[in-house]
Amino acid sequence: MEKETAASGTETGTGTGTETGTGTEAEIGARAGTDPSEPALARIRALPSWQLNRASARGRRLVGEALAREGLRMPHHAVLSAVSDLGPVAQAELGRTTGFDPKDMVGIINDLQAAGLVTRAPDPADRRKNAISLTDEGGRRLVRLAERGDEANEELLEALTPGERERFLELLRKVAEG
Repeated sequence: MEKETAASGTETGTGTGTETGTGTEAEIGARAGTDPSEPALARIRALPSWQLNRASARGRRLVGEALAREGLRMPHHAVLSAVSDLGPVAQAELGRTTGFDPKDMVGIINDLQAAGLVTRAPDPADRRKNAISLTDEGGRRLVRLAERGDEANEELLEALTPGERERFLELLRKVAEG
């Protein structure tokens, strides 16, 4: 089979396509992105999916700790943000918008209402539904939560230069979008 070199410098076959790959186990592993002589756990830890999971877990931890300083958790922040954008909003619509299960949404709204951050009242358009609105204190708390979230994300990315951050976020969006 003749081989030609592609622009990337890798060889590509130009034959009939009936040939099978050949090479030693190490050569095949290298082409597949694995090194059979490397310990299995080290190979797993080198995977992009493993690294993304670790970075995600660190980000969730940092943001979770920052929001906890305001006495709230990430679901509270998400719901407060949605109420700010949509309010007054029906409780069912809030659940669909945020993706929280209706049973979980009740608990989140109960927490936010007990803290004086939202009000729950019958929806004037349909009294069978509850309309959720942000209180003035809820608006002030949302500003502080955004600041805490920004600080946590700053800490998450502090090892990167501004240019690296921009490129990292660009590549991360590309990976996330598929």
